[in-house]
Amino acid sequence: MDMGAQYNPRTVEEVFRDFKGRRAALIKALTSDVQEFYQLCDPEKENLCLYGFPSEQWEVNLPAEEVPPELPEPALGINFARDGMQEKDWLALVAVHSDAWLLSVAFYFGARFGFNKNERKRLFYMVNELPTIFEVVTGSAKKQVKEKSPVPNHSNNKPKSNSNSNSKLGNKCAKDIIPQRYVEEGFEEDEEEDEHGDTLCGACAESYASDEFWICCDICETWFHGKCVKITPARAEHIKHYKCPSCSSNKRARP
Repeated sequence: MDMGAQYNPRTVEEVFRDFKGRRAALIKALTSDVQEFYQLCDPEKENLCLYGFPSEQWEVNLPAEEVPPELPEPALGINFARDGMQEKDWLALVAVHSDAWLLSVAFYFGARFGFNKNERKRLFYMVNELPTIFEVVTGSAKKQVKEKSPVPNHSNNKPKSNSNSNSKLGNKCAKDIIPQRYVEEGFEEDEEEDEHGDTLCGACAESYASDEFWICCDICETWFHGKCVKITPARAEHIKHYKCPSCSSNKRARP
């Protein structure tokens, strides 16, 4: 069994792509491929685990034999509870454990390759912008979208004005460095402003400054100085979906 151990993402963007591939695989197993997944989780078999791979493929298999394993292992013995619970409850339980496994793999890579505080924080924000597998499987992600009160769309193609300066940000306003729902749940405004300074340009790795024009890639969600990627505020007005140089040249080939 190969959990993708030979594939070692070394940057925040690479780890996030790895996360999204594994997440897509696990969602597939628990939704569109659920009947096949259910049959494979025979309680009469040994301890089984659900694995998701960066290639968006999933597998039900025995756990790794080596100790410690190359990567964190998912929940063991998911098949034993299958017939003792209602199917929807069992799938929800597997989904919760799958969410925990995804985070452990992502931050394993972060620790292994020495992500600093800002890189870990950026990875967490990127991951947290996606609904959890549990939310997708139980349908609560859709309910949250319907119940959530309307908020300004920060991803339109007009730059936003910064209230503290004359600068403008293309695609997304600066406050989206901290997702809107964090603000709604009680983050203090001064804490939000502190986070701006922790944001680093994906090209030059310099910190955010309120008097500079910045733009965010809609694919990898990395922020860049406009000057570093040769984008001006005027040009940003006409860009519907901005792709950074890395995402533009990446064929998104999967291992």
